[in-house]
Amino acid sequence: MTTTVDVDWTRWTVVLLKPDCVARGLVEPVLTWVSTEVSLVDQRLVTPTEEQIFAHYADLLTTRRHHFTWVDVAADLRRTYVGQPVGIALGHGPNAAPRLRDLLGHFDPSHAGLLTIRGRFGQDSLRKAQAEGRLIANVIHASDNPAGAKREFGIWYGATLRHLLVPEGDSHGR
Repeated sequence: MTTTVDVDWTRWTVVLLKPDCVARGLVEPVLTWVSTEVSLVDQRLVTPTEEQIFAHYADLLTTRRHHFTWVDVAADLRRTYVGQPVGIALGHGPNAAPRLRDLLGHFDPSHAGLLTIRGRFGQDSLRKAQAEGRLIANVIHASDNPAGAKREFGIWYGATLRHLLVPEGDSHGR
C-alpha cells in the first residue's frame, strides 16, 4: 500500500562501503559495527555507474573542489569506483545519521580512534593519498544528515525501492 506520508529522514542513513572495504573482505565486520548503532534494513553489493558516483560525491566535484589540489577528483572517482563493487546498506534508528557518523571516526584513518570503524579497519592516510595524487581510501561513508540520507537514498536505491523505508513492524519509519 502506498501512502503520501513523507519519510522521517532523521531515522535513516545510507551507508556506502567503499571499494577498499569490499576488496579487503571487510563488508561483514564493518556492517557488524554499523548494526551497533542502527538497524540494517537492507544491504547489497552494487557496481556504481559514473553517474551514481558523481552524484554521490557532487560536493567534491563542485563546492569542495578547491580543497583537492593534489588530485583530479573526477578521474580518481572514475578509477576508484566505476566498475568496482561497493556495498550499500540502509540503516534505521533514532538520529541515525549523526549516531553512525560518530562511529565512523575521522575521515583520515590515521587520525581516527581505535573504537571507530575507520580507526579499526582503515589502512590509508591523507598524507599518503596526497603523496600518491589520489583520494583517501577510508573504508566507509554514511549520510551526513537527514537531507543527505534522502539524497543518497535517491542515488543508490531510487523510487522503486521506496518500500524499504518502512521497516517491518515499524509504522514510524515514515
